[in-house]
This record gives sequence, C-alpha cells and structure tokens, in this order.
Amino acid sequence: MELKKLFVGNLPYSTTGDDLRALFSEVGTVESAMVISDRMSGRSKGFGFVEMATIEEAEAAVAKFHNYDLNGRPMIVNEARPQEDRPRTGGFGGGNRGGFRGGDRAPRQSFGGGNGGYDNDARF
Repeated sequence: MELKKLFVGNLPYSTTGDDLRALFSEVGTVESAMVISDRMSGRSKGFGFVEMATIEEAEAAVAKFHNYDLNGRPMIVNEARPQEDRPRTGGFGGGNRGGFRGGDRAPRQSFGGGNGGYDNDARF
C-alpha cells in the first residue's frame, strides 16, 4: 500500500493535527496529520501535512478540500513536494558575518557583522 502525502496550507492558526485528521477522514483513511509550528514560539505556522492511505483517497481529498472554507479561510490542498536540502546555519551570526575574530594583535569583536557593522576596535 502506497501512502500519499498532501500539503495543506492557509489554515486558521487555531487548527490542530486532530482537526485535520477528523476533516480528512471524511474521504478515507488518514495515516498521519500534523500542523507545523514555530520552534521558538510553539505557534502554528498556518500549514501542515496529511498522509492518506491510498493515492485514490489523496486525490479525493484534494478534490474535496482544495479551496474548502475552514473557519473563513480557503484551504490550499495539493501533493506535498519532497523537502529540499537547505544549508544549515549555526544560528546567530552564521557564515562570515562578524563575531569574534582573532589574530596577531588583541582580539576584536564585531557587532552586526558584514559591511557597516560596529567594530569596537575600529579606528575613525
């Protein structure tokens, strides 16, 4: 049995995974349903994913729920695309944008990084 993953967008921020599961179960077996939330705040990002048991059920879900009005918002429902590989950054600063610099002389620290950042050892 092949699973079909669907992207579900433009969700009201109050929507939960359980809400999606209940709604999409109207057209077939829901293998999984989740709403994506922000890591820092824990608040919904307004989109999620639903995985249906068969391709036919997934197609029925797209046909029924694309532009479906959910609490005043027309949902976007389509086949989920594979996640693209994105370069990971190290959080704050990342790359060659300031930070603590060493060298032959006393270390300097940059704030703001890049061109135009504040350098506490700058000579005016």
